[in-house]
Amino acid sequence: MTTIDDTPADSALSSLRRARDRFLSGRPPGDGVPEDLAEAWRRARFFGVPRDLVAPPRVRPPEDSPLLAAARPALDRVAPTLSGEMGLVLVDARCRALWSGGGRYTGTSADVAGLDLSEKAVGHNSSALALRTGRRAEVHGPEHFLDLWQEVSAVSVPLYEPTAGRPAGTVTVVAPLGEGRTAHPGAAVAEATAHAVETELLGRARPPERVLLDAYLRQRADGAAVVALDGSSRLVSPEAARLLSHETLARLERHATALLRDADAGPDGAPSGTPEEIGVPDGAGLTVRMTRLVHGGEVIGAVATVCPATRRAGAAERPGHDRLPGLVGTSPPWRVAVSRATELARAAEPLLLIGEPGVGKTALARALLGRRGTAAPRLVDAAEQVAGEVPRWCRALAEGDGGAPPLLLRHAERLGQSDVAALLSLLEERPAVPLVATHTPGAPTGPCLSRLLDILSARSVTLPPLRERVEDIPALLAGLALRPSPGRPPLTWSLDARRALEQHTWPGNVTELAHVVREVAEHRRATGPVRREELPYGLRVPPATRRLSGMERAERTAILEALRRHGDNKVRAAESLGIGRATLYRKLRAYGMDQA
Repeated sequence: MTTIDDTPADSALSSLRRARDRFLSGRPPGDGVPEDLAEAWRRARFFGVPRDLVAPPRVRPPEDSPLLAAARPALDRVAPTLSGEMGLVLVDARCRALWSGGGRYTGTSADVAGLDLSEKAVGHNSSALALRTGRRAEVHGPEHFLDLWQEVSAVSVPLYEPTAGRPAGTVTVVAPLGEGRTAHPGAAVAEATAHAVETELLGRARPPERVLLDAYLRQRADGAAVVALDGSSRLVSPEAARLLSHETLARLERHATALLRDADAGPDGAPSGTPEEIGVPDGAGLTVRMTRLVHGGEVIGAVATVCPATRRAGAAERPGHDRLPGLVGTSPPWRVAVSRATELARAAEPLLLIGEPGVGKTALARALLGRRGTAAPRLVDAAEQVAGEVPRWCRALAEGDGGAPPLLLRHAERLGQSDVAALLSLLEERPAVPLVATHTPGAPTGPCLSRLLDILSARSVTLPPLRERVEDIPALLAGLALRPSPGRPPLTWSLDARRALEQHTWPGNVTELAHVVREVAEHRRATGPVRREELPYGLRVPPATRRLSGMERAERTAILEALRRHGDNKVRAAESLGIGRATLYRKLRAYGMDQA
């Protein structure tokens, strides 16, 4: 369950109200409206949703909902604890409201069972958005299409089916709109309730599905890229999803179906037989080992593990094929990305390196260009908007200057219109040009830039974020540490500190880790290995000293995220969570975080 960014404050809400009024009067909403929100409003208009709808329409509610049966105990526990007018709603995968509790809120009746909350019926809302995106969603006041919900703020957390890996519904918390609020006050409650419901769904899973899920989780615990298949559904770990294409996953599913049909059963609850190795074309040096899974004397599924292939005999004749100078990391995701980039860089053609900020795109680009042994590349950073650099380079190559150095283009998503036009013209005339570009997804792109990125994506590599290669952190710590001054020992890290670093999500990736290393090195006065207590607050919070319930874990996570987002400022963190400062301090003590 993923948390979205902070929601707009009062000035932003006022601007959205004006934009919504413009849209509903037939005028463009304006540049300040996020494109995904404007698109949601346009869908509602296309579906013919009346803005002045008195109440959501009704559809036939399910007579026997497994989701409601599993969720009811958790909902009954949480609803009485809600304060004021805050309400709790359970929505299924078809956007039908199944249950509600807590306080009354604008726009619903006491009996919500069967209310249709789909976009086709009521327009933009948090439940429909969470089901579509598969992550936590907040929709506030004027972001709704209906007049009915202009004073309502809602947060929805998707509930995932334990074996199918798709949303089964949402837990939604609604409250009156607060003009100055920067986050929904019920977000932590929604997260905790969803966790409790998912735990109950897991416990009610059919035995074969549970056996398949347990086998999948065992392999995941070892850090492997895993796919579990039973012929009708599949579980794909994030590592495997990044390494394998949709075509390869479909191929594995067909192979697993044949394997299950032809295999003899073995011992219950464990993989049976010798794993079968399957080569895949998605990345350099990858194989998949597929093993049958047996339950009740029958083959019920297969577990496939993605791993580096055995080196070919010729690989030993090419030293450094997987290693480039200046790069650190031996984890499978990193090795696969570097290996594929190295293969593509053998030809002097455009190469696009994609990844989150700070993953090491520029470092890899420099290493690849240095490996070619050509002239030093011309570095252009589109974020610095150096006018004319790209067109001059393009002109030199177009005029036949074979000695022109390769171009290392950083932040392709920030290219100006003239630069994009020059590159498109050059690529049309000379498709094979010595260009390595880096791209950080996320920013909106115009049609010309989208066309350029589409052309470059034919030869592209996506670099894994640091949270997917935490086993590289010890080596990165050694590589990022500055050379110690004479007489001082090199910087070392205690096991507890390394564990804290491996548990962090690293939104800034390797760049953020480098900043932490520098900060610790500059400010520490102690000797010996760096201890957890010397790390920045967001990293040094120790694990819980007691076993926490699902709701407590979610609340603790929400507090940590608020503290990290607001630079350890407890006053601002409490405001963002919608609680008082004294309450925050009390919860910090209760969870053992007050001494961090």
